Amino acid sequence: QVQLVESGGGLVQTGGSRTLSCVASANIFNKNPMGWFRQTPGKQRELVARISPLGTRYYSDSVRGRFTVSRDNAKNTVYLQMNSLKDEDTGVYYCNKGQGVPADWGQGTQVTVSS
Repeated sequence: QVQLVESGGGLVQTGGSRTLSCVASANIFNKNPMGWFRQTPGKQRELVARISPLGTRYYSDSVRGRFTVSRDNAKNTVYLQMNSLKDEDTGVYYCNKGQGVPADWGQGTQVTVSS
């Protein structure tokens, strides 16, 4: 069963770009805002971007202007396009419902930004 499967992470140079993907089970994806969350060592998991089923977007201050969240409702997939990456963007990225009780978390995808 799918639940939440993130992919696309890796090692990226400072200033570079990366696109993350998350495939979700239909019962999680349909009719729910979907969010991208980031966890770094010693910090709580934080919401960095969210998109509603109709496309309304939210971004945290730390990523606004650099990240773009999108979704393909036909594929139950949410994307995170990350540009102008900074060292502090390093972390494990997860997707989940953008509000309410989260579903079981997936394994996440590690993004490491380094010069």
